[in-house]
Amino acid sequence: MEYTHLGRSGLSVSRLVLGTMNFGPETSEEDSHAIMDRAHEHGINFFDTANVYGWAKGEGITEQIIGRWFAKGGGRRDKTVLATKLYGSMSDWPNDTFLSALNIRRAADASLKRLQTDYIDLYQMHHVDRNTPWDEIWEAFSVLRQQGKVLYFGSSNFAGWHLAQAQEAARDRHFLGLVSEQSIYNLLTRWIELEVLPAARHYGLGVIPWSPLHGGLLAGVLRKQKEGGASRGAKGRSADGLEQHRETIEKYEKFAAELGHDPADLGIAWLLHQEGVTGPIIGPRTIAQLDGSLRALDIKLDADALAKLDELFPAPAPNGSKPAPEAYAW
Repeated sequence: MEYTHLGRSGLSVSRLVLGTMNFGPETSEEDSHAIMDRAHEHGINFFDTANVYGWAKGEGITEQIIGRWFAKGGGRRDKTVLATKLYGSMSDWPNDTFLSALNIRRAADASLKRLQTDYIDLYQMHHVDRNTPWDEIWEAFSVLRQQGKVLYFGSSNFAGWHLAQAQEAARDRHFLGLVSEQSIYNLLTRWIELEVLPAARHYGLGVIPWSPLHGGLLAGVLRKQKEGGASRGAKGRSADGLEQHRETIEKYEKFAAELGHDPADLGIAWLLHQEGVTGPIIGPRTIAQLDGSLRALDIKLDADALAKLDELFPAPAPNGSKPAPEAYAW
């Protein structure tokens, strides 16, 4: 396993992040525990979750599954860099959502209880709260840090200017601020390259891409269809995306075959080659999927391969070839 620092922090994390969103809804508790054990065997030490995962309001099902795994002992908690999130609704009462000081305090304590731990390594805002001032947020977060309940703070789904707001407010308080931003990022969705990535690099934030395979569309969906296998990319919203991008995906899968790589491995490997990316989130439903994800770490893409992928999936540029973040300028 390869390791890197999380942004400008001294925290060492694996270059693949174990996403746990499937734990509970898609993967049984027994299998979830087995996947986490196997992740440690592979050297993956960075686990990501959220208080809303499990999708039963207020229950925090996925956090509970992780907590019972920690409770088995064997150094499981000590070996894990644990990241969770708050923001989403945990009840129908008005203060059990968003980023008020009250919800920050309650949500943190509730997550700690479900996770059966006394501290969270990385506490992430699942979304920006446009109605709560940064002074309030950072004061509440600083209390958690002083109490030893949280070590680092991160964001998710922020715009570039939100990152700037957060960091400048933290600087005014002489506070470390954010160390990471978690954004959707993959070959089909490269919008964060316009402003989020430049802002993250400027402020020293590690970028953690979620949906690295765009809901399965970059995981060999067309090949799987031909082989008669089930594919996430052939269902629901992903099916619409498949029809929209079918020609490009056909070319992508052909290029992956020419390189001798599985399309899923190539998509993850491309992210690992992007400056500022700490590690993409992989969300295995089975141990076999987890094992397969590690192949991406061995793929080294040369300049020609990267250029071909840019040709297939062009970077967003509102004003032609202008590089980000000046892409809007004349």
